[in-house]
Amino acid sequence: MNYSTLRGASYVLVHTPDMIEHNGTTQTTEKITTPDSPYLANLYDNLRNFEEVVNYAPNQTFIGNLSYEELKALPQPWVGKPFVGTRDGKFGEIVPEIEFYGLLQIVDVFELVHLEESFAEKVREALGEHLLFAEDSHKIKVGKSSVWVEKEVAENHAEGLYFERHLVGCVSPAHQIDVNLNAHVMLENLVVKASGVLALRQLIAKQNIDPKEIDYVIECSEEACGDMNQRGGGNFAKSIAELCGCIHATGSDIRSFCAGPTHALITAAALVASGTHKNVVLVAGGATAKLGMNGKSHVGKEMPILEDVLGGFAALITGNDGKHPVLRHDMTGKHEVGSGSSPQAVTTALIASVLDKGQLTINDIDVYSVEMQNPDITKPAGAGDVPLANLKMIGAIGVLRKDIEKKELMNFVNEKSLVGWAPTQGHIPSGIPYLGFATEDLVSGNKKRAMIVGKGSLFLGRMTNLFDGVSILIERNNGNISEENQQDVEELVKKEVAQALRSFAANLTLE
Repeated sequence: MNYSTLRGASYVLVHTPDMIEHNGTTQTTEKITTPDSPYLANLYDNLRNFEEVVNYAPNQTFIGNLSYEELKALPQPWVGKPFVGTRDGKFGEIVPEIEFYGLLQIVDVFELVHLEESFAEKVREALGEHLLFAEDSHKIKVGKSSVWVEKEVAENHAEGLYFERHLVGCVSPAHQIDVNLNAHVMLENLVVKASGVLALRQLIAKQNIDPKEIDYVIECSEEACGDMNQRGGGNFAKSIAELCGCIHATGSDIRSFCAGPTHALITAAALVASGTHKNVVLVAGGATAKLGMNGKSHVGKEMPILEDVLGGFAALITGNDGKHPVLRHDMTGKHEVGSGSSPQAVTTALIASVLDKGQLTINDIDVYSVEMQNPDITKPAGAGDVPLANLKMIGAIGVLRKDIEKKELMNFVNEKSLVGWAPTQGHIPSGIPYLGFATEDLVSGNKKRAMIVGKGSLFLGRMTNLFDGVSILIERNNGNISEENQQDVEELVKKEVAQALRSFAANLTLE
């Protein structure tokens, strides 16, 4: 059987402190329901600056500068602890808000993003020093007057862009009647596109890829673009490919809430293995709605608001090169309609079914990457340590399967558990954060197998009460490309010989 391989992955974070107040749903809802809220009044006193975001251990793990083993060895909570990081990482980078506003205008092809004239100059200067966007810095237009921006927000229902609490620009509505093209939606969608472009350009640069050789792009975030006639029709994928030089690519969007990226990974693996496409990229941008989602809990625990970054990632899936990790598209799990919604039922569908296919035990998998949410964020919000809880459930399934003894459960958990290092951007933590490390662990490291698991909450769409989830096994490459191809040739020869013999026998019968 032909398999595809994971060539590499990139990860980006965008620090957007001002967007927390104006675009995060927790804060915008609070403005409507409790406008005199003490939380809102003291919001900015609880925000981190860019240096603090860079010098935060989980963020350094996300962009590849700190291994997940090194992060696990650091005492929790990580917030407020002395740590020194850099904005550039092995897998990607952390971008400040001022540069990101420039990216919003660069990716905007309908002239909806406007920057105030003096701020536009600062943005152009900042982007001129960025290796991936220096050639695009001239696209930062001559800005509008502050009076014009204020009027556009007040009278045309534009969505304001703020920097250090000052109005520095806006996103205008794309239609005066269509709610799917209002300024709020356009800002959300442009954020997805801009952070997706950032992630894909990082992937191209880090992996030294010729973008002209990418022939299919799958976008798998949680937003949806369209108008009143095709709400959420798409297509983010092709719009991102356009701005990354992927001139021979087409693409489409895959959506399944948090599980979307793993659906996309499985789809990409199958497309390459089948020969339909040679080089497939999956990419996802960040979600403004989830900024500060648990901010009230953080502030209540005397912590800074940790959901102050947008996340993004990209990954390249190619044919078998005999080196990179193999994506076993024949070793996948799925949460079926009839699987049931209990934690045990979900884990059985996504984990145990894959083990059964491969006649493996839970100990045969070296890494389980399920929901890699940062416990610094989830614990104060009452959700506990999500990756740890998932691994305990996997261990419990192992006990039921008799893969391990009950007394060995905590040893299994302590040995296999990963700490979460991803921001709570919904789709971003769901299995995918490990892909970058997988290209090392399964090539030059000491790991043989990893399982990527994505889960989704379909009930959020009010269409069904079902959960969703899919999983896929990734293995170390045995390097036997020639043997694999030889088997394919031998199989083809056998089929041809068999057909020839059948034809010969049929002719003898007729004679």
